[in-house]
Amino acid sequence: MLRMLLPTDGSETSLRAVDHLVQRLDWYRGPVELHLLNVQHPISGDVSQFVNRDDIRQYHQDEGLNALQPARARLDAAGVVYRVHIGVGEPASTIVRYAREQQIDQIVMGARGLGNIAGLLLGSTAIKVLHLAECPVLLVK
Repeated sequence: MLRMLLPTDGSETSLRAVDHLVQRLDWYRGPVELHLLNVQHPISGDVSQFVNRDDIRQYHQDEGLNALQPARARLDAAGVVYRVHIGVGEPASTIVRYAREQQIDQIVMGARGLGNIAGLLLGSTAIKVLHLAECPVLLVK
């Protein structure tokens, strides 16, 4: 079984990756296990003095599910079965760690619309994942 990871943040670029994957699922031989991942940034500062950990966890869960809703709607409409996961942390390292832990065979994700120089200077999540991942990464423009 081919295990694929589709990290998405709800942006138009990430939704193009969802559409690309849906249109090409029949290219893959055998069953595909699709993992849909959203990574939430940790809440900065020492918020735990004012908000308990369960509320912070619930906040990340709610925000992650909201960000995944457009991708889930497209996958549901296409009849694609998937697993949902919400991560918290730096996006690129969280995506790569999840891929390693779940023994993902391929990551499919949207490429940011940064130009070459801006991408080199700023370092997009997609570029970081491309460099850090141990499995193939398909970037969709």
